[in-house]
Formats: sequence, structure tokens, C-alpha cells
Amino acid sequence: MPKGGKKGGHKGRVRTYTSPEEIDAQMKAEKERKKQEQEAEGEEGAAQNDLAEEKLPGSGSEDSDDENSQRRRAGVEGLIEIENPNRVAQKSKKVTQIELDEPKQLSRREREEIEKQKAKERYMKMHLAGKTDQAKADLARLAIIRKQREDAARKKEEEKKGTRLELGKAFNYQHAVNNK
Repeated sequence: MPKGGKKGGHKGRVRTYTSPEEIDAQMKAEKERKKQEQEAEGEEGAAQNDLAEEKLPGSGSEDSDDENSQRRRAGVEGLIEIENPNRVAQKSKKVTQIELDEPKQLSRREREEIEKQKAKERYMKMHLAGKTDQAKADLARLAIIRKQREDAARKKEEEKKGTRLELGKAFNYQHAVNNK
């Protein structure tokens, strides 16, 4: 007998669903917990910012730029200053800074696709003009086929004329025999 017996399988269990009210309650509790954590971090961050401002004297505009560029640090990361040369800080652009007039930079795949289409168009132009090797071979094959068809048509005509002459001679012979 398989493990668990007939009724011990996992597939026949009754499914339980969470109600929308429970989900809302969980979401509210999560939001409140996050607010409390942020307030606690805000108090700790304010103490750290005061220490940082005392160490680095400078103008107010530089401080505001530094604050925007710094990201939130979790755990021990805020205590230890590490500079990673491979990490690129993402800079956000303002709507006024975005230039719509400058040409869009294409990706490598897009450029390759455009080049491929242009090359195909150039090849088709040359092919239609009969300048490619394949076009020359096609035209030569076409000329041979036309010649063969003309020869076949000529032979058919000759056979038709030949059979008509033979039929005409036979008819004349029959006519002459009948008239005697």
C-alpha cells in the first residue's frame, strides 16, 4: 500500500482562503510596522547626519545634492563606509533636463537589424538589375528553358503539318478510289 494510505494524500485536502478583511488588516499592520521602523531610523539618521555635518563643512547646496545621491542603508552598512569603484550610482534626471530633440541611441541589436534590412534591399535591387551571380545563373537557365520550349513548339508544328499532309494524301487517295 502506498505511503499515507488511501486518505492520507495531499491532493484531496480542503483549501483555505484568506478573506479580504484579513488581507486589509495584515496590510495595515505592515504599514504601521514600517512607519515605526522609519521613525526609529530617522532618529538614528538625524544623529548621524549631525555628526557628518560637523565633520564636513560646506555650502548648503552641496549638502542637498549629497543627501539625494545617498541611498538608504540597512543594518551595518550605514556604519561602515565602503566605496566600490565598480558600482555606478544611478542619477535621476528631471523632466526639464530630458532632451527630446537629441537622436535616440540605438542598441546593438537594433543597429544590426537595420543594417540587415538595408543589405537585403541593396541585394534585391542588384538582383532585379541582373548584376548578382544568382541573377545571372537564373537568366541563363531561363534562356535555356525558352530555347527548349521554342524547339518543342516547332517540332509540334512540323508534326501537325506532317500529319495533315499524310491525312490529305490518304483522303485524296480514298476519294480517287471511290470516284472510279
